[in-house]
Amino acid sequence: MKTLIVHPKDHSTTFLDIVYKDIPDQTLITGGITKTELKELIKSHDRVMMMGHGSPHGLFAVGQFKSEGFNFGGSGYIIDREMVPLLAEKEHNVYIWCWASTFVENNDLKGFSSGMFISEVGEAMYCAKDPSNDEMLKIKLSTATQEEVDNSNYGFVDIVNKYINEQSNVIYDNVMKEYGLIAEENAVATYNHNRIRLFL
Repeated sequence: MKTLIVHPKDHSTTFLDIVYKDIPDQTLITGGITKTELKELIKSHDRVMMMGHGSPHGLFAVGQFKSEGFNFGGSGYIIDREMVPLLAEKEHNVYIWCWASTFVENNDLKGFSSGMFISEVGEAMYCAKDPSNDEMLKIKLSTATQEEVDNSNYGFVDIVNKYINEQSNVIYDNVMKEYGLIAEENAVATYNHNRIRLFL
């Protein structure tokens, strides 16, 4: 299976490299190409893994990709609605960025995805205000430490790495089980675990 990995270069998401370090027959794109060139790469691969920073509207380009004029230069995204028709042709994609699951659901795509994902202490403090949290989780998130964030981040990527060469349902089942064990002791992981989604 040929895997395309789109992971815009950004020091704050380098821990995600662990997810794909053992994938055979991979093409890693961290920047330096246009959206048109990326579209051709998506077409020629069996699945696409996308990770980094993002929003419900897609994966941020974080200034790493070549502009093709107004159309891309103003969007700020390297993966967005423009890529949906191509992504929809594949069933086992992986979407790991904040609010990726909303992007996947809104565009009727398939695969494994993260929801809002706390990967920094500042994000934990912000997410402590989420009204969907119970009071205890709010308190724990508001006082989250760098150690807790690191344990969650590296626990998550190590687990995903173990199953990344499987189909998305196998990745999901095992991540929910094993990351769930971390979530029993770690409020950051609890928040993230509650938002992991699988779309079939």
